[in-house]
Amino acid sequence: MGKGTEVALQKGPLEMHHKRNEGGWVSDGSDKGIGAWGAWEDGTGSPKAVCIDLELEPVVAVDIKAQASELLLPDASRPIPLYQNLEEAITSCNPDVMVDFSTAEATMPAVRSALKHNVRLVVGTTGLSKDDQNEIEELCRSKGVGAVVSANFSLAAVVMIHLAKIAANHFDYAEIIELHHEKKVDAPSGTAISTAKAMIESRGKPFLYAPCAKETVENSRGGVVEGIAMHSVRLPGQLAHQEVILGAQGQTLRIRLDQINREAFMPCVVMAIKKTTELKEAVFGLESLLGF
Repeated sequence: MGKGTEVALQKGPLEMHHKRNEGGWVSDGSDKGIGAWGAWEDGTGSPKAVCIDLELEPVVAVDIKAQASELLLPDASRPIPLYQNLEEAITSCNPDVMVDFSTAEATMPAVRSALKHNVRLVVGTTGLSKDDQNEIEELCRSKGVGAVVSANFSLAAVVMIHLAKIAANHFDYAEIIELHHEKKVDAPSGTAISTAKAMIESRGKPFLYAPCAKETVENSRGGVVEGIAMHSVRLPGQLAHQEVILGAQGQTLRIRLDQINREAFMPCVVMAIKKTTELKEAVFGLESLLGF
């Protein structure tokens, strides 16, 4: 799938798709029709999940650099119409849900456009500011429209954060190492920041930080979030990995997450798409949806 591609769904929850830039999917507004905006870098995971799920049916795609008028679905079952403009796709297809896995810069204009038309949201983009989140929350509340916003749609990531929150109450020292592919644009990752904030909130106070009297190489101890040292690794061969290390007298606890392919995100993406139809406001994080 080309850079900036969006796709929409028809019957049942739907989803759009595009490279992590400016794209997505939309639906025709049937009772459970859902649309989406954004995509995985390889352009396969999210649309493939949509094609497999019997309740989802892609109906339209959007690519800001589209040269063709149709897009062949990942399962090669059929082509769907291809637009260059998200607003036009939404107004033409009347989607129920928009799914965004793009960039923070592309997300907010897409969110505003979708909510203007009362389109529900599933947002997995990282790097959204607190002001961005507040705007999404207020727009959803004023419209009575459901949204699910999460920095990570991996079940393992959600469980990792949950366990880290529990451990945070019993350890005074903690550090986070996150590892991603060399093309990831932000550091530390949104998941790492979310993990640190969740641990601090659970603990109710900052962690103790062990400074060095001398750093031979500047910033060797990484960045610091309320006592938690944050370290980012960017290398080819990595996808998405994170380790939370907590220390106490004579012992350490390591909580490790390894995402080896983008299919790890798909079950929770599909779940979130369907859940938005039950919501009237924005939900941040997947914990409540998973019963945590």
